[in-house]
Amino acid sequence: MKIAVLDLCIWLPEFQSGQARFGDVIATWISQGLNEAELTVFDIVEGADFPNLESFDGFILSGSDKGTYDDAEWMSPLRRFLLDARATNKPLFGICFGHQIMADVFGGKSQKVGEAEVGVRAFELEGEMTTAHVWHQDQVTKVPPGASVIASADYCPVAGLAYDFPALSVQFHPEYRPDYIATFIGRSRGQVLSEEVSDDVVAQMAKSTVEADLFVKQVTNFFRTHIG
Repeated sequence: MKIAVLDLCIWLPEFQSGQARFGDVIATWISQGLNEAELTVFDIVEGADFPNLESFDGFILSGSDKGTYDDAEWMSPLRRFLLDARATNKPLFGICFGHQIMADVFGGKSQKVGEAEVGVRAFELEGEMTTAHVWHQDQVTKVPPGASVIASADYCPVAGLAYDFPALSVQFHPEYRPDYIATFIGRSRGQVLSEEVSDDVVAQMAKSTVEADLFVKQVTNFFRTHIG
């Protein structure tokens, strides 16, 4: 089984030196369940070509510092890639921005909603309450045709989607670990987020009990079901 991870988020060495890149963090997270998969990370924002659809069995889309409304060079190619993946029935799993761009491409809508949400938040996930790490301001505001909501929160009604073709996505970041977030926020205090918000997020991370394998089982089962 070959899975390509599309890293769509800029890496800031001044704040993240010594830390893994986002795509590698995702690969480490999903390897907890999908240990038979060969995972390859494509740093799309660094100029890497998109993976060949025929060379991989499935794809994971990361979060991003961009929104679906931005005009990054890779945005239009990404939209075409998603449509081609759907046409060839290749399984897709999206996280945060990945969740938003999939919804936008497949007939829904994503846009900015209120203030940025960063830290630990509660969600109803597949009928049960859980907590997850989040960092986003955009949300899916219109559910695409043929998709069903599998996760939600008061502030984020469409926090997870399952499609009627091989596609699955979540707004939260199951791959983030508390120390990863706290290190970045601490180093960038007052620059990426305000000092007050930065301090609050670091405090939340110190008390976080979010499971390290959050949503791993569901994504593992998703890929194994659709890839075999």
